[in-house]
Amino acid sequence: MTTSVSTTATTPTTVSAPAAPADSRALGLAHYAARGVLEHFLARHGATFLQQVTLRAAVTAEAPQTADALVSQVRASLRCGPADVHASLDELLASGLLVADGDHLRPTEAGRELLAAVAAGTAPVSARIWSGIPAEDLTAAGRVLALVTERANAELAGLAARTVGPTD
Repeated sequence: MTTSVSTTATTPTTVSAPAAPADSRALGLAHYAARGVLEHFLARHGATFLQQVTLRAAVTAEAPQTADALVSQVRASLRCGPADVHASLDELLASGLLVADGDHLRPTEAGRELLAAVAAGTAPVSARIWSGIPAEDLTAAGRVLALVTERANAELAGLAARTVGPTD
């Protein structure tokens, strides 16, 4: 008796996931799964997630930004420490992906090419990840995520405004 095994991978266009309410864990798992895909492509170019976010902030700015403005923008997005973002800026400058222009930082052509290459690599994977999800589900998810973000930001602001004592 002969058994044949297919070595061709198939990608489902729809996924039957259990109907469970969204919660912080589900959101975190989705975030880290998607981030893992992005980091796979960034690693091919010797770049980190923080470098990509920092570089993207510089590339998408309407005008060249100061280091402090970029640090503030990235910290607001990622909730990370200023030292980490400053280190990322230093790495981007050292690798020629950003260049200093007086007090401002500008992305170089190499920086723009890196973002384009990563976007080109992730595009087909992203298309497979998002394919088959009904538009109304994506719209509902977008509304829920916006509300969760708004509420979490408000809670974080409240926590930051509190005086933290030794019992907190």
